[in-house]
Amino acid sequence: MRKPFVAGNWKMFKTVAEARLLVTELIPGLTAVEGVEQVLCPPFTALLPVAALLEGTQIGLGAQNMYWEASGAYTGEVAPTMLAEFCKYVILGHSERRAYFGETDETVNRKTQAVLAHGLTPIVCVGETLEENESGRTAEVVMRQMTQGLSGLSLPTHLPLVIAYEPVWAIGTGRAATAEGANAVVAKYIRPVLASLFGAETAQAVRVLYGGSVKAGNAAEFFAQPDIDGALVGGASLKTAEFIPIVQAAAG
Repeated sequence: MRKPFVAGNWKMFKTVAEARLLVTELIPGLTAVEGVEQVLCPPFTALLPVAALLEGTQIGLGAQNMYWEASGAYTGEVAPTMLAEFCKYVILGHSERRAYFGETDETVNRKTQAVLAHGLTPIVCVGETLEENESGRTAEVVMRQMTQGLSGLSLPTHLPLVIAYEPVWAIGTGRAATAEGANAVVAKYIRPVLASLFGAETAQAVRVLYGGSVKAGNAAEFFAQPDIDGALVGGASLKTAEFIPIVQAAAG
């Protein structure tokens, strides 16, 4: 059985003061939910204060990005060694990073290797654009991102790897994929690539999340699918009344 996993990606929202307020509101409802791995991914500036608030809870902390070098003259970047002091997770290859900041499958691969080398858990994002979806290229794009993004990895036995399938056309648009459609992508394209890279047993053990306009009203539909193990939540993770019910839905 794969343990359900729900992560909130706050993107470029919340000052430190706003982050403290949101986490204080979230903690009672989230800590009441058992059997779900829960992660908050605030902006870099809020990581330390959020870490302090989450101490002693079962709620994990994640960053939204990372550079692959351990240190050096890379102005504006954040190293895995810096995150490993207080984070457990790092989101990598989000479609916004690919679209706006020039990230490629190669850079995602280098970052994923660095994350694993420093004992962190990568949440690797894959997904096709609307144009790619409508031209029937979903399989090609998703399998390429998986293969090139994860090639050459050596996974430890405790499987610190999470995949997030995020169809780009569904992110922040209010237009979520159907639960059945998202599950089919995971079952037909994502797990087979995992099997080819790491073996069938690992492919069935890795948790795969859905992301893209997930909210309290539709989360249960996705979590009911056999190959979807949770969600990477964007806008709804900034609202207590949305995020807590999503985590509750993952508990079943």
